Amino acid sequence: EAILPEEQASDQPSVSLDPLNSPYPVPWNWVMKTYEDVSSQQGSGVRYYRSHSLLSPDGEYAAYSRIQMQVQPELYRSQVSSVMFLEHLRTGKLQEVKASSPLAMHLLLRGKSAAPGIISILSPIGWSQSSDRLLARQFEGFFNTSDVSDYAVIWHRYKNRTTTLAPAQTYHNHAMSILLGWSQTDPERVVFRVGELGDEHWQMWTVAENGQTTPAASIEQPIVFGLRQMKLWAGEQIAFR
Repeated sequence: EAILPEEQASDQPSVSLDPLNSPYPVPWNWVMKTYEDVSSQQGSGVRYYRSHSLLSPDGEYAAYSRIQMQVQPELYRSQVSSVMFLEHLRTGKLQEVKASSPLAMHLLLRGKSAAPGIISILSPIGWSQSSDRLLARQFEGFFNTSDVSDYAVIWHRYKNRTTTLAPAQTYHNHAMSILLGWSQTDPERVVFRVGELGDEHWQMWTVAENGQTTPAASIEQPIVFGLRQMKLWAGEQIAFR
């Protein structure tokens, strides 16, 4: 099955912490280490990180993210943002994919005057089996709070359209959601685990592109496709021009 075999780079940590314990972790080790290093030495500064590259099953596209951390002496004033790129490998053409989740939109509209403490990381997690759609995880929240959650971002190759989704519960009662992948029972839908801190039993829900949220079938097994490649340039970036 073409389910994300991984080319491991030897210098990558074997365990990557994730605030939501996601199966597709954001580089949280790097975020915290960068804060500690920069705040203790320079006080403030900007650092960059580049994600692995995720190849579509047909080999036509690669998706990857560049993550930027603006470090301030206090963690709750620091910010993490990201840009996700899609590269058409035959032509070399690059395009950006953007989320329309609340904090991603806030950063887009406010720019440098955005609220301190924001975390907004968009990263590719899987393609559809036929390579016509890309699924990305938008992880967002604030430093020093438990206010974090996932959104799903779907890019449609043939329509060149992007949709941002979350389970209805996330909007209505501030539950947290963790993106798990495409639904195996209905590949048009995505699967989330939804719950609140301290809950023993989180529920699994599937969400359609129109936002319709329904309980997942008991046999549901979330799935993603593509080849995850760790290149020499993946990881911390010393400088970015």
